[in-house]
Amino acid sequence: MSKMHIKMTVNGKPEEMLAEPRELLIYTLRERLNITGPHVGCETSHCGACTVEMDGKSVKACTVFAAQAHGAEITTVEGLGDPDNLHVLQRMFKEHHGLQCGYCTPGMITRAHRLLQENPNPTEEEVRFGMAGNLCRCTGYQNIVKSILAAAAEMNSAKEAAE
Repeated sequence: MSKMHIKMTVNGKPEEMLAEPRELLIYTLRERLNITGPHVGCETSHCGACTVEMDGKSVKACTVFAAQAHGAEITTVEGLGDPDNLHVLQRMFKEHHGLQCGYCTPGMITRAHRLLQENPNPTEEEVRFGMAGNLCRCTGYQNIVKSILAAAAEMNSAKEAAE
């Protein structure tokens, strides 16, 4: 099978590679680009451990071919912040114990980032609905919801202070 030349921007960095047409985006990110935030979970798009942003939308990287991401902007949890400068969502997950075992956390934070872009002031019910495609195997959704609501409040306060 011939390989395809694929270009994409990942966390602000241009990337080029050759990949088989059947290669899934999650494997391209993890194995070719060494971006290990998104995890391989169920490989059926049910758990959300592989959630990334692709051109401003949440996608499950286990069900997207790398070829479909040709020309796309991809953001993973690594693209939101770094250890010295955490994104407010990463800080709130840490402060409100939303991290649990950590396996689902990158997908949760990436999905929460998109959710807050789409709805900057969600209710608890809207957070629960918006995060429904991401599963926590530790059964600890309450702290995840608290973390997202705290991040929304801090982001809104910062926005109001800037205005």
